[in-house]
Formats: sequence, C-alpha cells, structure tokens
Amino acid sequence: LLLRWRRRRALWRKVAEAQDRQERSLVRMEAATQRFREQHPSVNVVSILSLPLPELSKKLRDGSLPLDHVFYAYVGKALQMATETNCITEFLQESETLLRKAKLMEKQGLLYGVPVSIKDSIDCQGHDSTLGFIKNLNKPAAEDSVVVQVLKRQGAIPFVKTNVPQSLISYDCKNLIFGQTRNPLLYTRTPGGSSGGEGALVGGGGSILGIGTDVGGSLRFPAAFCGICAIKPTGNRLSKRGVMAGIAGQKAVAAAVGPLAKDVESLALCLRALLNEDMFSLDSTVPPLPFNEEVYSSTKPLRIGYYETDFFTMPSPAMRRAIHETKQLLEEAGHTLVPFELTNVDYVIFNYCIKGTFSDGGSSFVEQFKGEMEKGGTGLIYWLAKAPHWLKTLLSWTAKPLVPRFSSIIRSMKENTVDKVWSLHCEIEDFRHQFIAQWQKLNLDVMLCPMLGPALGIGYPAKLSVAVSYTMLYNVLDFPAGVVPVTLVTDEDEEKLKGYKGYYEDWWDRTLAKAFRGSVGMPVAVQCVALPWQEELCLRFMKEVETL
Repeated sequence: LLLRWRRRRALWRKVAEAQDRQERSLVRMEAATQRFREQHPSVNVVSILSLPLPELSKKLRDGSLPLDHVFYAYVGKALQMATETNCITEFLQESETLLRKAKLMEKQGLLYGVPVSIKDSIDCQGHDSTLGFIKNLNKPAAEDSVVVQVLKRQGAIPFVKTNVPQSLISYDCKNLIFGQTRNPLLYTRTPGGSSGGEGALVGGGGSILGIGTDVGGSLRFPAAFCGICAIKPTGNRLSKRGVMAGIAGQKAVAAAVGPLAKDVESLALCLRALLNEDMFSLDSTVPPLPFNEEVYSSTKPLRIGYYETDFFTMPSPAMRRAIHETKQLLEEAGHTLVPFELTNVDYVIFNYCIKGTFSDGGSSFVEQFKGEMEKGGTGLIYWLAKAPHWLKTLLSWTAKPLVPRFSSIIRSMKENTVDKVWSLHCEIEDFRHQFIAQWQKLNLDVMLCPMLGPALGIGYPAKLSVAVSYTMLYNVLDFPAGVVPVTLVTDEDEEKLKGYKGYYEDWWDRTLAKAFRGSVGMPVAVQCVALPWQEELCLRFMKEVETL
C-alpha cells in the first residue's frame, strides 16, 4: 500500500508539473500579445481574424499584411479560446523564432506566415506527444513529424499543440493531465474527438488552420460538432511519420492525417501546400501525387450517390433534414442524385471495425493504460478489452437474447489467432472491392452521406461508442471523406426528437436520444465521400455543397 501510495504521488507530481507548464504557456501567450498591442495599438485584430485563409495567405505573401500582425492576432484569439474551452496544451515558444526567420525567407511557400495549430499526437521537436497518458510526459519528440516539417518549409508557423482524449480512442476530449475540452458553441457539449482541441480552437476562431488525425471519425466529429470543415484523406495520401497512433500496428482500420478549417477552400490550400516534393522526399512511402488542380476546379455536373441512414445508428431528425435539403439543392444545381443502398453495416461495424481494431483481444490497448491512474473516456471498451477470454464468451452468450448489440461487441473483442487476422484482412479487402463495384455499377463520382450530429453532451461519447458507424465505415474502406456544416438544429427537429427510438430500441438508442436533446441552434453537417486517392474530387464536391 505504501509503495502504491508513493507511486501515485509521483504520478500526481508529473500531472501537476504538466498543468503548471500549460499554465505558464498561457501566461507567455498573454505576455506576448500584451507586448504586441502596446507596440502596435492601431492594428485592427478583428479584420485580420475575419479574413479567410486564401485571402490571408495572399496578403502575407504580397506583403500587404505584416507577419507579426497576423501571428499575434491569432495568439491573442487562441488564448481567449484556451481560457473558454481548455483546448490548448502547450504554446510552442519557438514559434516566435520561426516568425522572425520567416521575415527573412527568400522563398515564400503557400502557407507563408500562416499560424497553424497541431494536435497533441503529432510530433513537434522538443515537445511531448502525450495521447493523454501520464507515462508520455517529459518525453519530448527528437524531431518534427514529416507533416510539421513540410508545413515549416511552406512557411507556416506551428504555434500551439491541442488537447486529445486519453488513448485517442474516443470522440470526446478529456484526459487526466489537461482535463475536459469544451465545445466553443455550447460549453455543455463535447467538441468531438479525438482531434477535439483542434475542433474547439478552429471552431472558436483561435486558429485558421489545424492539423489532426482520424481513425474512426477523429477529424470529422470535431469539425461537425464545432461547425467547421475537415477532410480525412486516403490513409497514405499524407505522411504519418512522427504521428502517434491510438493503437499502433493495427492495419484493418486505416488512420489518416488531415486538416481542419473554417471553409473548404482553406482545406484545398493546405493540401496544395503539403502535396509536394518535400513530402514525397521526406517520406518515400507516400505516393508522389501532387494536388490535381484540374479535378478540383472542374465545373462538370456530378453523379452523386446518397443515403439517409445506415440502418445501424438512426439519424437524428436534423441529420435526415440535412441530407434531404442538400440533395434537393444539388439536384436544383444540375447534379444527378442516385440512391445508394447500404447493407449489413452492423456486420461491418462488429466484424471489421471493432474486430479489426482489437484483433489481439484488446491487449495492446490495455497495455497503454498500465501504470495510469485513470482509464476513463473509453467507457465500456477498456473494461471489455481487459476481461479474460472466458468471461467475454460467457457475457456474449448471456447477453445475446437480451442486448444483441452488446453481445456482438463482446464477441468482436475476443483475441484472434494469426490465421484469423489474415483471413479478416482478406475479408475487408473483398468488402472494399464489392463496395467499389456497387459504386461503379451506379457510375457515381462521389457520395453524400449523413454525419452524426448535433454535438453530444460532455461524457456521452464514452457511453455511445456504437454511434461511430457513419464515420468509421470510411476508415475501413479507406476512402477520402470530408464534412461540411449545412444547417442548424431547429425547434421542429427538437420536437421530432421526442419520437426517436432507434433501430434496436436498446439502452444505446435511448441514451443517444438523450444526448441529442437541447441542441436548437447547433450545427449539423453532411459527409462528402470519394473513391481512394480522389481527395481533389472530394474537396470539389465539398465546395459545391458549401456554396449551395
């Protein structure tokens, strides 16, 4: 008991030191902005913050807007958002040195002088990538991740790191070290996760461009919940070197690095900047595919597949309306909309998503929590991963007639032999080809899909891990998928929610109905999807939806 007490005290000391560093970061940000305001009292910060990224970057490159005016405008706004939402874990002090060096740069990249926020799990030299784990504190990265190196070569200035949920396997945003991040639009709501700090910061206007990751919706949930845009590219379109994974080594569900921003044009500018020779030479495993301007700027009418539900997670009334209204606008604009029939999504979720992610029975996931003081945020998943094989079998068998979804989750989290894992990978590959064949049979260009929304209350994602079906499908398929906010929850949506029962009418469906309530005025997004390696077409479709 004494040894345990001493160990816990040492862990608490590490947490206190990290929180103290976080507080000192905010104090430095405040001092820097105060100093700048005193030296430049006439700078119109509001007008700088209102500029969209393409216009801002143009003004920075042509010299009509000084770099330090933009940098300190965003440092000040980021500090405000950090105070309100607790989204920032660390101010990258070297960003002020980068700012001074940028002024001397002869070659100006596409993101010259643009302040960029970086998710906690993406390595920045000299800073921790904690994933919300105490054991990862005081282990600064030896070098920048490839994506951060390319950003810097393009003239961008990474200036803060942002909060994540413990382990990243959650679409809330809370950990024991830095605490809970709140949604900037409504503080009682989650900003989404795992790129939740990014969602809150960009959504609140404290960053004009953020870089995050996505393994089940981790870019798309924060964007949808905070009313901004994001794109999850094909898994290997952008380099993942120097990016920490929630469950390292699993290949069934493809992870991706991607940007978050206020509008689609900003996402396109970011991909233009990243997809260059620097990226391809620093990481030769990334296919050398530069940004295809012709595809992105095309005005050819699109043939668009769509569906209103996946028949696994019943959409909220606002989600259905978002799809219906977007479909109508697209048709009026001259595009062709074709119904797409989704089948067996329950099988995909249980046998590909969950089984694929936890093929080792969850032992790698559990190992990450060894020595940690808190296992919260992942809810049921951690407990099931920790349970012995015999208990999983017993629980699965007992729960089957009463709670079939719970039974299927338990069965999916059993440990597999190597031959079964290989067989699963073959099955997933076949599923991808079948899905593409169905897509091509309908001669589709892109797909319009629902996105879970509005933002759930804080704490609900831990109880509702099954609600990731709309997003995780496209990680298994490894298709590029982006989100665009299209509407706000109305009083009528709220009224219709009273009749929400779900497809299974189980505890999860009842809990999801509660989580949706009280959301009038909150944003709701749609998902825009394209075939693998067609990010430019995905962005072109997103731009069309955004414009309409």
